Amino acid sequence: MTTVNARPLLGCIADDFTGATDLANMLVRGGMRTVQSIGIPSREVAAGLDADAIVIALKSRTTPAAEAVEQSLAALAWLREQGCEQIFFKYCSTFDSTAAGNIGQVSEALLKALGSDFTLACPAFPENGRTIFRGHLFVQDQLLSESGMQHHPLTPMVDANLVRVLQSQTQLPVGLLRYDSVAAGVEATRNKIAELRAQGVGIAIADALSDQDLYTLGSACADLPLLTGGSGLALGLPDNFRRAGKLRDFDVASLPVVGGGEVVLAGSASVATLGQVAAWREAGRPALRIDPLAVAAGEPVVEQALAFARDSAQTVLIYATSTPDEVKAVQQQLGVERAGALVEDALGEIARGLRDSGVRRFVIAGGETSGAVVKALGVNLLQIGAQIDPGVPATISSSAEPLALALKSGNFGGRDFFAKALAQLAGGAQ
Repeated sequence: MTTVNARPLLGCIADDFTGATDLANMLVRGGMRTVQSIGIPSREVAAGLDADAIVIALKSRTTPAAEAVEQSLAALAWLREQGCEQIFFKYCSTFDSTAAGNIGQVSEALLKALGSDFTLACPAFPENGRTIFRGHLFVQDQLLSESGMQHHPLTPMVDANLVRVLQSQTQLPVGLLRYDSVAAGVEATRNKIAELRAQGVGIAIADALSDQDLYTLGSACADLPLLTGGSGLALGLPDNFRRAGKLRDFDVASLPVVGGGEVVLAGSASVATLGQVAAWREAGRPALRIDPLAVAAGEPVVEQALAFARDSAQTVLIYATSTPDEVKAVQQQLGVERAGALVEDALGEIARGLRDSGVRRFVIAGGETSGAVVKALGVNLLQIGAQIDPGVPATISSSAEPLALALKSGNFGGRDFFAKALAQLAGGAQ
């Protein structure tokens, strides 16, 4: 008979909103009852939580490192108060960061707070084409630095060597848990981890080419207080708790259908989202592009977008997605931070206006965009449903008037994702 735990087992800190839903999706697939909080939950919310795993979504990926560390430590303190046995720090499967941070700084701070001396860093997500070999991150068949991520407007990834990238962000020695150890199984992996710790390594990049490698890593690290990585590394964690008799039997329940209008909002400049926007337009569906320069000039962009949605007989796409060259040109005029903030704020205002006019189903592309939109909508807690595409589940807000949301990382989803997500949100879990 399965023991019913009275407190959550796994506490997760995600550095953006879509990354949090990606992780929550993985845990639900593994049979963990999972809730996602937008920011640290209030005392009232905490009192009513019933979950095996809690995922706290922060907006710390591109904030100054000191601020990201402060937010992450506050989330850690809250999760420890709830009794979580293990902590997972989630970041993007393309290791989105710069020499200024924030993956290394946050990992180091969490390790110190937990009184631990070692953790893994493994953003691999083979199901979505992210693999790591000899410490180098590949996106499909290309090195990270040649995958399009080198053009990212906020975190351009120009080096695929994750040992080198991570070492620039932390004072801890960074090592490599090579594929030959992982491929040899759980015991060999544990032995290599012990060897790395004895050498003084504080964080080790872990190679992984398949889901089986991630299960191996998860099993080998069952006793580590902290793990860090992409959602793929969480694949093996539910079984650790299940083997210990701590996990309740749980099937993913279908989410209730949410009526009302629907919209697609896209702010990501990633290759995947560019393709999804193109597919929508090629299908002849209505789309309106937000121009950051027009927003900066004080033009009534939000009002125009709301009128466009109101006057359309079909579901609309409102987007700020641009090619890398277009993004760079805008950044040169407005500055990187201001250009991003203008777009996020505008899409957040548009989302709030659409909700007030009866829209209840939102498909949102881009981590920063999702963060701005859920904040504008006042969403604090999400119930996680079935997967739409790898890394992207359907969700419903836990509020008096629920909203159905699909929060998509810019890099995720097939070319037809927007239409697919709308269909699933309209019909509940498929």
